[in-house]
Amino acid sequence: MELSDSLISGVGVHIDEALATGGEVTLIGLAIVFAVLVILMIVLMLFKVFFYKEPAKASSAAVSAPIQTAAPAVSAASAKESEPEDDEELIAVLTAAVAASMNTSTYNLKIKSYRRVPNTRPAWNRAGISDTIGNRF
Repeated sequence: MELSDSLISGVGVHIDEALATGGEVTLIGLAIVFAVLVILMIVLMLFKVFFYKEPAKASSAAVSAPIQTAAPAVSAASAKESEPEDDEELIAVLTAAVAASMNTSTYNLKIKSYRRVPNTRPAWNRAGISDTIGNRF
């Protein structure tokens, strides 16, 4: 009787032969799994080399203006011509809006500068936003 038939039937097999065969099967299985994982890792690294493109650097203006969503409702030309009192009111409104969105007190915030962010959204996006706001309130 061959060893494989003996292992299946369990007749005439010593425990050391069964453990040796089981160890061989385990080691071969682990070797195959890790070999496939290494091959997969190499393929993914090659994908990164061939298909990865560096993202464009963010402009320094976008980084220096952390409060872009709380833009004033006045145009840039009228903001330059406005009086200092209007600027103080606008800064107070901006501070209150930021404090409300961050769930904090206005004493913890200090707005150093502000600027209007141009609206570059598509028309369908603006219509959806105004529709959502209109339905919510």
